[in-house]
Formats: sequence, structure tokens, C-alpha cells
Amino acid sequence: MNKKFSFLLVLVLALSTFLAACSGGGEKAGSDTKKGSSEGKSADAKKEQVLNLIATSEIPSMDSTLATDSVSFNVMNNVYEGLYRLGQDNEPTLGMAAEEPKVSEDGKTYTFKLRDAKWSNGDAVTANDFVFSWRRAVDPATAAEYAYMLYDVKGAEEINSGKAKPDTLGIKAIDEKTLEITLKNNIPYFKSLLSFATFYPQNEKFFKEQGKNYALEANTGVYNGPFTLSDWKHEQSFQLKKNPTYWDNAAVKLETINFNIVKDTATAVNLYETKKADRAALNAEFVDKYKSDKNFGTSPDTSVYFLRLNEKNKVLANRDARKALDLAWDKKSFVDVILNNGSKPAYYLVPDKFAVGPDGKDFRETNGDLGKLDVEEAKKLWAKAKKEAKFDKVTLEMLNYDDDNSAKISQYLKEQLESNLEGLTVNIKPQPFKQKLDLESKGNYDFSFAGWGPDYQDPMTFIDMFVTDGAHNQMGYSNPKYDKLVADAKGPLLSDLDARWKALLEAEKILMDDAAISPMYQRGTAFLQREYVKGIVEHPFGGDFGYKWAHIE
Repeated sequence: MNKKFSFLLVLVLALSTFLAACSGGGEKAGSDTKKGSSEGKSADAKKEQVLNLIATSEIPSMDSTLATDSVSFNVMNNVYEGLYRLGQDNEPTLGMAAEEPKVSEDGKTYTFKLRDAKWSNGDAVTANDFVFSWRRAVDPATAAEYAYMLYDVKGAEEINSGKAKPDTLGIKAIDEKTLEITLKNNIPYFKSLLSFATFYPQNEKFFKEQGKNYALEANTGVYNGPFTLSDWKHEQSFQLKKNPTYWDNAAVKLETINFNIVKDTATAVNLYETKKADRAALNAEFVDKYKSDKNFGTSPDTSVYFLRLNEKNKVLANRDARKALDLAWDKKSFVDVILNNGSKPAYYLVPDKFAVGPDGKDFRETNGDLGKLDVEEAKKLWAKAKKEAKFDKVTLEMLNYDDDNSAKISQYLKEQLESNLEGLTVNIKPQPFKQKLDLESKGNYDFSFAGWGPDYQDPMTFIDMFVTDGAHNQMGYSNPKYDKLVADAKGPLLSDLDARWKALLEAEKILMDDAAISPMYQRGTAFLQREYVKGIVEHPFGGDFGYKWAHIE
């Protein structure tokens, strides 16, 4: 996910909240801890079902068709619901679908019966709500970055490229409660896709009533999930309330979830200490202080952070220059000293312990590490790049988030790169989350600190990011062989899963050999959480956290 994105885990470093998708995501989107609500509730009210959390960023978007980041996806995961949602065991469980679908023999046609569910304004959730939403997502006039997520649906790619009309998409409302979906290929991860935000329904009548104001405020959105967005003070706080019209309302214990937007870890920890927050993410300086605390915890994650190297820059267009940048900084020391939170150095794109192949082996186990620290080689490649790209000194601007943890990360990288690559000056450009995403989307940067959380449980959710002109490529990278491997893995190789897996493995190797990105780390989280907070579900892909089953004990 700019994500993606991806369904991930509970609160992380403030910097981890910034993922693109699931894409992209600090602490995980939305799971940071929070101060008392705008109503002044405190964490002492343990008998009340009120959870106080901290978010490290404003919500960039509440429109499920347009959202691209983990902060938005985390909130959406709790106020909206698709045909499926990820359950307590992180397997897709029935949401708006009343029962498992009927599937045609060729695996390409799914017929769903919808349950009797309502939107928060009392309107019934109908099959047309899915038809409207999906057609809107692939309509080129919408310009949705995540339109490609629907390309497995028949006609989606043709519509999105302007070669067909939206009403030819392979989705049909047979009646108000019967939905038929026709796929281009029989894909193995379709269920997990259907729990992702781009596949959520949208109330067409309400959407048209709101016009350009749709989902810009709490009261210009309508919700069909366990909670509603009841209050939204931009750049300050937001609040979720239990949704009385939700079909499974009896399973929801929390009455209120308050999020306070705090970008500074020391402030977040102070809110926790003063009992105004029930959870706080910790950065390196607080881990040693609190690691013996009974409420201290760490959690692994499937989000991967990396440096985007924009090839629109004439220096970064040179492979040797990019390779030098990747080899010139110490990822292990970075993780051990700067992060110190359970993260691990990444020499890859697809995370460890995320996806298992037809041979039963983890993707990471098969491909191994695809990089290393080698300062001497970096210096040689940098000298070579100077001759090839005709420069002696160069200033590169690093686009970054504006929270305190990200500032420490950028200072570390600046020192390492400037020390090891003669003639390089790194200027740091911190930006609020939403503005940073916009600059990346427009390609207005030299290199940037970025991250990606998976949107569904398959390596493709990482690999297809970097196809030529892909919506999330955002750095001008292009390799025809890479593109072909991705296209084959999405099409003809779906009938040969062994060959498909090998294509994905090879694609990652090409990406790393081209030094298209400089991988940084696979996120881990360190946090403090009150002992009475129970039942938060950490998701390995899609929206980071599920609060449907959370409660105060």
C-alpha cells in the first residue's frame, strides 16, 4: 500500500505508521495509542468500554476508492466492511456475504448472497453498492491509484486504460442481495483480496448526495462496519463509536475508540504514563527504559521499509550510483541502535515469514538475502558513476516524514552516505504524511524514505509495485524482463503454481540487482499497553488492526 497498504499488526514506531498501501504506515496505522477523547475520557475509566490510542498522522483519505496508505486503511478496516473481513485468526471470514459463494467449475465466476446489513444511515447494503464502488474504482475518470487491484476482474484493465466502459466490468447485481463476479483468471488469493479496502461497497445514493464533500468529514461518510467515524478534528484527533446498525453488533464490546494525533514519541509516552493513553509505541531511547516493565511488548511485522531511488534524477538514473547508495550504509547497526524495537535489517523486498510457496518453503528462505554492507565496493561504484554520469559533487534531497523517529533515521542515513560517498551532500526534506505521499505520487523528489505493508497474502502484493508505469512505481524504474515475469505470474502461470513461484523469486532478484530500491528494514514494534486492553487483532496484511473484538477487561 503507498500503502498498502497492506492487513498488518498493532502499534509500531511513529515512523512505521507511514506505509504507502497497505500499502503502505512508526506504529501501525491507527493503532498508536491515544490520549483521552475530545470528550475528556481517560484510561482510568476501565469499566467503560473506551479505548484511548495514539495515531501518528492525520487520516489522508476516508474514500475507500482513493485511499492508498496504511493510516487510512487501518481506520477503514474498522468502519467499513467488504464481502469478507480478516477474522481473529487472520483468515478471511464472512462480512457482507451471508454465506460462502457458489463458484463455477473453472473458478472464474463467484455468486454471493448478501446478508441483511445496513449502512449507518439506515439504508440497506445492496449488491449495487459493490457494483457502483468497483466500477468507480476502475473508471479512468476517478484516477484511483489502486485500480490495478481489480485487474483480476474481467474487463477491469481494459476499462481503466480507456478501452471499454465501466458498465462492462465483470460484476453484476442479479438482485438486491445477489452479486455475481466474473474473473479474468482463477486466482489463488481472491478471498483475501475481497477483504481489502478497494473492494468495499459504497452507498451510491449517499455518495451522490455528498458530491465533492464525500468522506471529507466524519458526517459526510456513511459506514457499514463495526464502528462509525463519529468525530474528526483534522490534524488533532478522531473518534470511532460503536455502530448500532452493524449486522454483528453484539460481538462489538468497545463503545468508543479515541485517537489523538501525536508525532513525538516522548509526548506519546507521557500520555501513557499519565493514563491518558492505553498504548504507546516506543522508539530506541525508550526501549531500554521500559523493557523490564510488565506492560512492555514487542511484535513482528510484515511491513518492509526502503529508500525509493527516483530515476528521473540524472545521477540516480545510473545503476552504479544506486548500487553504491545501497551498499554504503550499515543496516544492521541502524536496526540495532536507531530502531532497537524488534525490527530486522532487510536485504530484500518480500518480507520474511509472510508467504509460503508450493514447495512448502518460505519465500525468504528460498531467495535469501539479496544485498550486504560493502563500503569499499560502494566507493568503487560511486567513482565509476561519477565518470558515467559526469559529476564530481552532487546534492540529493531525501524526502521524509515529519515525526521525530523519521528525523533520527534521516540523520543516520545522511551521516553514513556523506561519509562513505565522496562528493555527496544529502539534504533532508521532512513533510506531513499526506503531502509526502503526494510528492512521491508526482515524482517530485530525489530519494525518499518509504514503506509498504501487504494488501493480500501473496508476494505479488510487493512485486507488482515496480512494473513500468505502475501506480506505485513512482520512481521511473523500468525493466522489460521484470514486467514480463509479473505479467506471466498474474496470467498464464496461474495454472502452474510452481512456475509462478519461480517467476516471482526471479523478479525480486532482478529488482535487487538493478538496485531499484535500497531496502532498509522489516518492521518490528515495541510498545507499552495497559494490561486491561484485550482482543486487538494484529493483521499481517490489509488494515493493520482489527478492533471489532477488542475490549476493556
